[in-house]
Amino acid sequence: MNVAAVRIERDSLGPHEVPESAYWGVHTARALTNFPISGTTVGSHRELVAALGAVKLAAARANHDLGLLDDRQYAAIRQAADEVRAGKLDAQFVVDVIQGGAGTSTNMNANEVIANRALEILGLPRGAYDVIDPLDHVNRCQSTNDVYPTAVRLALLTAIDRLARSTAALADAFAAKAAEFRTVPKIGRTQLQDAVPMTVGQELGAFAVTLREELARLADSGSLLREVNLGATAIGTGITAHPDYRQRALAYLAEITGRPVVGAGDLVEATMDTGAFVQVSSVLKRVVVKASKVCNDLRLLGSGPQAGLAELLLPARQAGSSIMPGKVNPVIPEMVNQVAFWVIGTDLTVTMAAEGGQLQLNAFEPVICHGLLQGFNWTAAAFDSLRELCVDGIRVDEPRLTAAAARNVGLVTALTPQLGYARAAEIAKAVLSGAGDVRALALATGTLDAEALDALLRPETLANLAPLQVPVPVPLPVPVGSEESIDGA
Repeated sequence: MNVAAVRIERDSLGPHEVPESAYWGVHTARALTNFPISGTTVGSHRELVAALGAVKLAAARANHDLGLLDDRQYAAIRQAADEVRAGKLDAQFVVDVIQGGAGTSTNMNANEVIANRALEILGLPRGAYDVIDPLDHVNRCQSTNDVYPTAVRLALLTAIDRLARSTAALADAFAAKAAEFRTVPKIGRTQLQDAVPMTVGQELGAFAVTLREELARLADSGSLLREVNLGATAIGTGITAHPDYRQRALAYLAEITGRPVVGAGDLVEATMDTGAFVQVSSVLKRVVVKASKVCNDLRLLGSGPQAGLAELLLPARQAGSSIMPGKVNPVIPEMVNQVAFWVIGTDLTVTMAAEGGQLQLNAFEPVICHGLLQGFNWTAAAFDSLRELCVDGIRVDEPRLTAAAARNVGLVTALTPQLGYARAAEIAKAVLSGAGDVRALALATGTLDAEALDALLRPETLANLAPLQVPVPVPLPVPVGSEESIDGA
């Protein structure tokens, strides 16, 4: 029987076995024992691992400037941190996303991976910590309590950028369909009852506008995340850090990530405060609530094909039933709804985790981080699927919609200025009783001749469509950060 080789590492609790092949060490090994919770590892959050690499690289550059790392140590740590940023060591970030300790296990996982990879770069065995130590060298001038929140904020900035791109693309897809169906008539509804005439283009155009509005909200929320507490160390007093470390590390972090990060004005307050995460979560919730409402409408408008509204023909993506032949379901909008439900529930988790902090630190940032990163990434992926697999393929049966709109009692509203409310109401009742259609009954009043009546009942007039103009490109809101993401992608 083959027995995997191990090495023995020690921490303040004593010795512990570590797989010889692992870049991680004793602190990570204990976390694996303590937190077998979700089965989701920190390494699954690419943005977070890249952000940790960026923070460790900025710290190493500052420490080298200050003479706290020699040239040899710095060169090896720098290369290892760059590899972490690039995603080459994601599989070594093995601790569970749900963990006690305010992110200490994640920070130590990063320290150990970078230290052991740096030792390997120098041609030394893993665990040779007298040369490069995870704590004394990789973590120099740092604490989990400033490294982890800074990395989480950077990771969220990347996630926000991704969602902003997906949201803009989805809004553009709805806008394209709105232009395609600009003059196709239909009846608008309020409280699920027939209301007044409009066009399919107006309906889909409203979806585009409501989603595009969220780009500014995402940018606003991102601005809160650029303020970081790097250099605060344990509680904001900067204990154990060189007096010049903070300024240098912040400057290097901005250079490395391409993001205009700034130091918090009061580090004690910044270390305990998680208000920015609450705001970001609420913005994400707002985005998904609006998108979920749009998907509710898509499912309703696509209901049928014979006994429902069937005003939109959604692309058929898969067979819809194991018992009903030919049934096709709106599976893509349904998927988006479910992502929205998850995000809405997670917003409560983030809120309670933020409220649950005590004194100088919030111990619950790991669940905040995981919930938000997963929420942003799920939402971006859902929006991409909604655009590619549903919105881009939407069709309409224009003859059917035109005929349905022409005989709908809602047309009578357009005639109230000429006929008066009372007479228009009489015509509506007559139409519903089967006495005729709106045009014939209105013509019978003698108030309007056929030419004037037809002009009033044109779809463009009924929907109050503005003359078609060449659209002027509208620039996106200022990005959350630079175009370059923290992982260089």
